Amino acid sequence: MSDPVVPLTLEGAAVLHQMFRICWDEWRALDAHSRHMALEEAREWLQTKEGAEGGEQSAAYAMLGHKGDLMLLHFRRDFTGLLEAEQAVRQARIGRYLELTHSFLSVVELGLYESTRKIHEELESKGLSPGTEAWDAAVKETLERQRKAMAPRLWPEIPESRYLCFYPMDRRRGEIKNWYQVPFAERQRMMHEHGLVGRKYAASVKQVISGSIGFDDWEWGVDLFADDPLEFKHIIYEMRFDEVSAVYGLFGPFYIGLRVPSEKMDALLRGDVRGAIS
Repeated sequence: MSDPVVPLTLEGAAVLHQMFRICWDEWRALDAHSRHMALEEAREWLQTKEGAEGGEQSAAYAMLGHKGDLMLLHFRRDFTGLLEAEQAVRQARIGRYLELTHSFLSVVELGLYESTRKIHEELESKGLSPGTEAWDAAVKETLERQRKAMAPRLWPEIPESRYLCFYPMDRRRGEIKNWYQVPFAERQRMMHEHGLVGRKYAASVKQVISGSIGFDDWEWGVDLFADDPLEFKHIIYEMRFDEVSAVYGLFGPFYIGLRVPSEKMDALLRGDVRGAIS
């Protein structure tokens, strides 16, 4: 059997993370009426996006630490939708008091290591050869079936969990350890073991993995949603001991936020933290 080398993937929602620092001095200097108008506009826009269907939502999070004050997470059907979200935030009254400190662009991705091997075995058993028109057509048909079956995962709704942990990551491509030169079967085995750890936390942590190769400076983005932030520490720490993470994983900065519903945006901008997240 030929080695598939490159695992097949399914892509879904376009994803944009925006991290902002609130310009507190300018905001507090604004008169009460102008602040009210800006907050009402922001609340109405966010409320509409919170109630949208999967793949079209936005959510707000109050950030912990020095990396920013506010994170906006956008899921859209395509990059045009993300650009519209960017422009809506930028052109809103409140936008002039938000300083963008970081952003991350990606698309929801399901890596099909297990399915890739099975597809190759099935198609070769039928006498098809990789690279032929018949092979490509059969792969396309199979992926389309899986895309329909996995639609809820490809076009997810943003969980209503209290906490969000987001971080970018790479697979090592150094001179000694290079993930992309490891044989497919070995990568498949390591990813399977990695996935088993994640499944242990399925009841307490919801995960959304997005691919950013060609879109941003890292290869993947990871969103973890939970009602207890310690679950982030537990799952990430345990995964550190997986071979795929211990040997080949490179991790970027971590961003932690608490969900701020649209109706409580005014409390956040008043500095009433407990009122914003309770």
